Amino acid sequence: MDPLDRIEELIAIVEQARSVPMSRNNCMVDRGEMIAALDELRAELPADLRRAAALLDERDKIMEAGKREADRIISEGEAEHARLVSVNEITVSAEHEGARIIAEARAEAQRLREEVDDYVDTALANFEQFLTRALASIERGRDKMHALREIGTFGGEEAERPLPF
Repeated sequence: MDPLDRIEELIAIVEQARSVPMSRNNCMVDRGEMIAALDELRAELPADLRRAAALLDERDKIMEAGKREADRIISEGEAEHARLVSVNEITVSAEHEGARIIAEARAEAQRLREEVDDYVDTALANFEQFLTRALASIERGRDKMHALREIGTFGGEEAERPLPF
């Protein structure tokens, strides 16, 4: 019988017992019946208490294992979170650094293009001036040659003289 049922039975025995005359709290019970019921309860309780204690121990072990597992999962989650944050920070930093390097490279390329354009423009301007002077000198020489031809001094004595240009 279940120990709680046994206790209920004992309470019923006491409640049904006759009262001791002139006493409000005392009653008369069959000693043998009460001792037998208490012996049965005593015999049943250690086994039930051992089962209850074993269940409590098992519950404590399960709870402890669950707590350790929860702590492990939380720790792994925190580590993964820290790793992802670190990777993200590295990625963001690398993206910023890459963007900065690209911007610097573009600015440097533009500066170099402008310098090359200026250099080529200066070189072409100098070449143009040289060619302009050369063309002017050639034109003057041709004009002198035509002028000498027209006056007819291109032959004879004058022909021995070096050309003026």
